[in-house]
Amino acid sequence: MSKPLRAFVVACSSLCVLGGWGAVKIGEANAAELKAGVARVDLTPPLELGSPLGGYGERMNRPAEGVHDRVFAKALVLADGDKKFAVVTVDIVGFPPPLKPMLIERLAGKGWTKDKIMLLPSHSHTSIEMNAINPTNLFNIPQIGIYNPKVFEFVMERLVQVVQDAERQMAPVSIGTSSISIDGWNRNRRGGDVTDKDLTITRVDTTEGKPLAVLVNFTAHPTFMSGEDMLFSGDWPGHLQRTIESLIGEGVVAMYYNGAQGDQSPVGRSDSGDSRWERAEHYGRDLGIVAWKQWQQTSTQQDVAFDYHLHTIALPEHAWHPDFMKTGGTEYGLSDQLLKKLLPLMFPAQADSISLRMGDLLIVGIPGELAASLGLKVKSEAARIAGASHPTIGGLADLWISYMLPADEYRRGGYESSVSFYGETLGDTIVEGVLAGVKEMDR
Repeated sequence: MSKPLRAFVVACSSLCVLGGWGAVKIGEANAAELKAGVARVDLTPPLELGSPLGGYGERMNRPAEGVHDRVFAKALVLADGDKKFAVVTVDIVGFPPPLKPMLIERLAGKGWTKDKIMLLPSHSHTSIEMNAINPTNLFNIPQIGIYNPKVFEFVMERLVQVVQDAERQMAPVSIGTSSISIDGWNRNRRGGDVTDKDLTITRVDTTEGKPLAVLVNFTAHPTFMSGEDMLFSGDWPGHLQRTIESLIGEGVVAMYYNGAQGDQSPVGRSDSGDSRWERAEHYGRDLGIVAWKQWQQTSTQQDVAFDYHLHTIALPEHAWHPDFMKTGGTEYGLSDQLLKKLLPLMFPAQADSISLRMGDLLIVGIPGELAASLGLKVKSEAARIAGASHPTIGGLADLWISYMLPADEYRRGGYESSVSFYGETLGDTIVEGVLAGVKEMDR
């Protein structure tokens, strides 16, 4: 089928369901006969590299002492002719702002540009420290992590490899997405009642019916482990991915990405026991079974919408909360004097947000940790704008700039406010910016 005819058929089928020509939605005319390739690489650093674990200042940059379960980077490359995009999910706490531009430099010879790759970390607090792979981290502060050039190079080499490996093995695919609301799996850790209960599954199969990849989106911090735990682990998202891969089999690659988890914590299973490792495994395993059951009920189709767009957001001026030293400042060994030097060097004046449309799935990339209330607003508005029935937040996408809260929540203080470095308007700025990017998609 030719591309013009294919686009007309998809648009007509959507209009027939909606009952009129006036209901055309963004992206429906961009149907694509997609090819896809998938790959994974082991991202667990050799212990001799001395990689610290990220997420807790109390570790004081101590290197990991061993491996509980291995951490991975995984890539799904999508292509329609010359148009291509890579989703890269990584069992890591987050990415510093300089990392993606430097990755793009290494991939530029293969036709990759910054608008064609989305990096999505799980936010595991028992994986590589974000500032250990941050070349702009020149402050030698143990609580925030110390730059380790060997670990940086290790990570960069493997991220390049996983994208290139995925692109080498492309095959025609069919794609489908479904969502369910699940109760009792997460809570609002700031004491509010807002949670994002959506579990969204995207199924990518070859046109011959072989499972190729499964994307899983659910919103909660991977924080079963504490600062006392010094072994590499993917926390519950690692167990979730392994469970799905084991249940489906056939070499499928499960890829987890987080949502607007800025104020969302996991709720452990009631019979998990006292061990933090057991609680993480039990949670990930049980959620993996729920995801697998939903995967079984997810149908796929060819000729789906495929589009992506990068939008640059100008950020508010750097600022920190009046109560900073009571929470984040104490944990991370920072002072007002240090912040004045550190913020201009390590926290950018602007940030990019990428939106990806893949069939009924819309991933809206957020460059940090968004509160769930703002995430739900983005999902609702993005679905309306783009006509996508399964909107998701790609939390901490491409870079971490800070926590992002509604203005009233920022003013209320607490840990999340103390690790937010652009003042009380940051949350609204990000919401407006990412929605502007969704509106620009497909124009």
